[in-house]
Order: sequence, then C-alpha cells, then structure tokens
Amino acid sequence: MDFMTAMGQSTLFKGLGPEELAQLERISEPRHYDKGDLLFGEGKEGVGFYVVLSGQVKVFKMSFDGREQILHILGPGDPLGEVPVFAGMNYPANAQALSKSALYFFPRQKLIELYRESPSLAMNMLAVLSRRLREFTVLIENLSLKEIPQRLATYLVHQQSLKPVSARVKLSVTKGVLSNILGTSQETLSRVLGKLSQEGLIEVQGKEITILDMERLRSLADGETRM
Repeated sequence: MDFMTAMGQSTLFKGLGPEELAQLERISEPRHYDKGDLLFGEGKEGVGFYVVLSGQVKVFKMSFDGREQILHILGPGDPLGEVPVFAGMNYPANAQALSKSALYFFPRQKLIELYRESPSLAMNMLAVLSRRLREFTVLIENLSLKEIPQRLATYLVHQQSLKPVSARVKLSVTKGVLSNILGTSQETLSRVLGKLSQEGLIEVQGKEITILDMERLRSLADGETRM
C-alpha cells in the first residue's frame, strides 16, 4: 500500500486532500520493527509520532510492582504518540511491536515547520486529536471504574463503533492481551464471555464475537443492568 492510500485511510489524516497528504509524505520516514522491538519508552522526549502501515503495536505502562498494563493495541491506519508530540511533552507510555511491523514516522520539528506553511492542515489534525483524546479519556474512565462484565461490554461496544456496518467484532488480540486491557485474568474473561453468550447478548466463535443484542449490551456497558 502506498503512502497516499495508507494515510488517506488513517483516522488522523482522513479528510485531507492530495496536496496536504503530499506535504506530509515529504517529511515522513518509513520505519520497520521486528516483534518485541521498542518504538519509544515512557518519559522519553516526544520527538515525533507514528502511523501504523502494517503489523500491530501495543502501548503500555509498567506499574510499580512490575505489572504491565496495556492501554492500546494499534493496527494499520492507527496513529500513536501524536498527543505528546503536539503538546511538546514526553511520551507518557511505552510502545512495542507485537509483530513484524511497518510504520511511518513524522518528526516533530518538521511538522512544526509544515504547520507554519499550512495552517489548515494544523487545524484539521488538532480537531481530530481533540476528538480522539475525549474518546480515550471516556474509555479509560469506563474501563477503570466498572465491573468486569461492564468493562467487556464497553470494550465490545467501542470496537463495534469503529466498524458500525457489522455486528461482528473480530478480536485483533489474544484473550490474554484483552484480559490485560480489561484489568482481569484470562479465566475471569472466559467466564464473562460465557455468561454474555448464555444471556444471548453475544456469540463467540474463536476470535470473532457477534453482537446479538446491541441494546442490552449498551445497557450493560452504561451500568443500567448487571450480570
């Protein structure tokens, strides 16, 4: 996939015209990582951000007792590291390749120069960033304050909203990674998936989950009902 096609599908650059995408292509740097490679570490200077072209990248933090807390699993079209770069901050978490991955890197200094030349590009990206930050804040609050069934329901509703044309949610991560995201064990996750299946809210087939009753799943996610 070429730069123009890939970036035109990215959530960060969607809506930009060919001329603006061509400007971004001139300052981009293609980068390749093997599974386990670290893209950046928590606390390091935010010298640029990335957009995933292929593969998967996890964004995570380490607790004081050495436990890993996954914040995001990112795939093709997803940006990472954009908020601290635009805010002039250090990276607030770590990013590591989960598989062989190809990304485009956008250096912060070159972006600043480009925004001076094209204010419309800067405004478009700031609007997208603002929306993504609000969505992420709500999602994190939901996942941290709710019980496990509600957390799972919230996660599934959120994932389905990314592809609203289908009731199917294909998990792009293992159940081990998903349980980490939800802050629970694999055993508890399996029990909750089984319970939601028995109640007729979802159907689970391998890594694919079909939402059978979106109204009840949303009600569970919102805390209006309990399991």
